[in-house]
Amino acid sequence: MATRTDAPTRREQILKEAARLFAERGFHGVGVDEIGAAVGISGPGLYRHFAGKDAMLAELLVGISGQLLTGARRRVAEADGGPDGRNPEAVLDSLIEGHIDFALDDRPLITLHDRELDRLRDSDRKLVRQLQRQYVELWVEVVREVYPGLAEPTARSAVHSVFGLLNSTPHLGRPGSLPGRGATAELLHRMARGAFAAADGE
Repeated sequence: MATRTDAPTRREQILKEAARLFAERGFHGVGVDEIGAAVGISGPGLYRHFAGKDAMLAELLVGISGQLLTGARRRVAEADGGPDGRNPEAVLDSLIEGHIDFALDDRPLITLHDRELDRLRDSDRKLVRQLQRQYVELWVEVVREVYPGLAEPTARSAVHSVFGLLNSTPHLGRPGSLPGRGATAELLHRMARGAFAAADGE
């Protein structure tokens, strides 16, 4: 995933290509042989890593939900452990930055989630939803520290709205048509903070 700095494992390479192909052509429009060809191994060779396409899809969608939650918890913990104590504004900015990294670097996973979540087994889909709820509630707590006048339901609605804004990246056009990653990230960050301020009536 985008948060890694070391070389990806073969398993991660397979997942990355599977995500790209599933997003481009749909889950049923991609065969195991095509995924294998994209990473330089035979289709049957994929079965040494995954039981099948369903297992790849589950790992992709459960995995990114878990990564987002883990990353957000880490950002909050780092802020809590700072020398000056917790700064809610800085924590919120850090959460926004983390989600923007996901939205810009893992765009196929956003498309996959929107189109293919219902294809997961009930247990995997419930796990995704559980992880997502925990992620939302973490944000709600921080947002209400920054904007204490926000009622909890309003804060939760605002968080979901900001996620919708940030997760719109697959619809922004091809990467080459955007103003650049840094400029796009700054724009999304300003818009996210603006949305929260608007929810608070500022």
